[in-house]
Amino acid sequence: MEKTAIFKGQKIRRLWDEEKEKWYFSVVDVISVLTGSNNPQVYWRVFKKRLIDEGSIETVTKCNGLKMMATDGKMRITDVADTEVMLRIIQSIPSPNAEPFKLWLARVGYERIEESEDPEKAIQRAMRFYLKRGYSKNWINQRLKSIEIRKELTDEWENRGVKTSIDFAILTDEITFAWAGMKTKDYKKYKDLKKENLRDNMTNLELVLNMLAEVSTTEISKKIDPKSFEENKKVAREGGAIAGTAKRKLEKRTGKKVITKLNARGLKLIE
Repeated sequence: MEKTAIFKGQKIRRLWDEEKEKWYFSVVDVISVLTGSNNPQVYWRVFKKRLIDEGSIETVTKCNGLKMMATDGKMRITDVADTEVMLRIIQSIPSPNAEPFKLWLARVGYERIEESEDPEKAIQRAMRFYLKRGYSKNWINQRLKSIEIRKELTDEWENRGVKTSIDFAILTDEITFAWAGMKTKDYKKYKDLKKENLRDNMTNLELVLNMLAEVSTTEISKKIDPKSFEENKKVAREGGAIAGTAKRKLEKRTGKKVITKLNARGLKLIE
């Protein structure tokens, strides 16, 4: 799905990859905006060589060619980059327009160092973030608790030998499917989400059941000490099933579905 973003009145083409759940931005469009170059294609070719000479080969190789609508109305191959790679490119562009991005990166890096030394600062920062967006204090308290529970679960998985982000995603899908009846990507699609965080778009009840699923998985894992990834998957399904049972009982008693299509805006969690 191709869309256009506007930056300082200029268009930047972007594509949403549903499979990878990532935005990909046209590199030459970003270069055109940041540098004002009359020929951003030539600028990018020269710039790519400079990156390679500097040893940033990985940055260049991660800029894949995808078809996008050109100014002549035809679909043409153009280099694109995801958010992480694009920010790396922006860091290297000598342009005053790039400074806001560079300052943002520096601030984020400093904040991460602070948070690693004092985790309470991460909680305080998250509180300010949600309050600024208009979430209620009651919802924020649930959300912060869910972050704590999630961290305990991922620590437990790491202790059981789970290391890669793909494996974490697979185990999360097992939990989510066991309690919600759909995998994470389908759950997000159900709520009409793309890049947004799923938990940021859950009701209090959805958050509570998701927390029950994750904390149950953590406790079961501690008890049975899974030795393989397949055993971790089985534990994830067991933990999720506990919340799934609670969900079905509640739905039967109240006559209402727990999972709603509404996202944060629809639920008026944010303005």
